[in-house]
Amino acid sequence: MWQNFLSAVQAQAAMFRFTDIIDIIIVTYVIYKMLVFIRETRTVHLLKGIVMFLIVMQVSYACNLHTVYYILSNVFQLGFIAVLIVFQPELRRALEQLGKTSVGKGKWFNFDERSETAERGAIIAEVVRSCQQMSNSKIGALIVFEDEDKVNDIIETGIPLDAEISSELLVNIFIPKTPLHDGAVVIRGNKIAAAACFLPLSQDPTLSKELGTRHRAGLGISETSDAFVVIVSEETGNISVAHKGELKVNLTPDALTKRLTKVLCDDKKERSFKRGRKERAN
Repeated sequence: MWQNFLSAVQAQAAMFRFTDIIDIIIVTYVIYKMLVFIRETRTVHLLKGIVMFLIVMQVSYACNLHTVYYILSNVFQLGFIAVLIVFQPELRRALEQLGKTSVGKGKWFNFDERSETAERGAIIAEVVRSCQQMSNSKIGALIVFEDEDKVNDIIETGIPLDAEISSELLVNIFIPKTPLHDGAVVIRGNKIAAAACFLPLSQDPTLSKELGTRHRAGLGISETSDAFVVIVSEETGNISVAHKGELKVNLTPDALTKRLTKVLCDDKKERSFKRGRKERAN
């Protein structure tokens, strides 16, 4: 048995050529770039939907549901063309970056583990302080915290800053009639990645008519990604948050601190713990 196995291995090794190594490297690189592209845009949800669609289509074929399979197969062909049209900007950016060797590694907080909790606490304190000041002065604000779903397409619509987070800077950004006040600030890791960013508006018909464009924009980005959004109303000064498609309004500074701590600290620690336990189990 072992002799047959060794003979088969030797036969395969003898057929292995240098060009095969190049072939494997190229394929690996292309797959890696595709995974990076999926991670840095928000196409992962679309891919999950496509996978589920394909599973249902194959099940209908296996069960001899000819009409269902015919409809699904034709819809899939049209849907593939629609996906190319919808994601044309992302595909163009991906092709433009094919020749680049650097890979973005955006994370929530890319700090040393020993100071991670203190850094997060400091960032939360700065954001809450700025929101309280803007609430008292009725200055409208829209602050987006990027999570695991990368929002590069949103960041690219604004003005890049790569600036340290401080309450003074956040307040100055949103002061009316200044160049950066119109739009959203996106926080990536421990930096303000960009300002004056445009967000997709929520199409939720149940949203109160009293809520303006800022609330619809904050809710919109939370519906298409796992970003956490803080909103300050220019009309009332009320502080609201949007996360996972849900909007919580009229928060006090203490309530905002608790929400930020839960999402940016507690939930992240829990995810890291579960991921580490899974890796150890494997």
